[in-house]
Amino acid sequence: MSRRGNCHDNAVAERFFSLLKRERIRRRTNKTREEARQDVFDYVEMFYNPVRKHVRNRMQSPVEFERLRTLKAEGV
Repeated sequence: MSRRGNCHDNAVAERFFSLLKRERIRRRTNKTREEARQDVFDYVEMFYNPVRKHVRNRMQSPVEFERLRTLKAEGV
């Protein structure tokens, strides 16, 4: 990664930060830096990672995707 002139190297990070800004930062006004820091942490750890639906997971949340994968592996 980080090869000079390769526009795809940074695509994942750019997409994540674009979503973070659109879904969280531009919709809220925080009074302190610590409040903003906690809000971003909550977004990443409590919403984006386990709950938010992802295109790569067939529009399932990561938690739901893993649950279905486990059930399929067990043969249920």
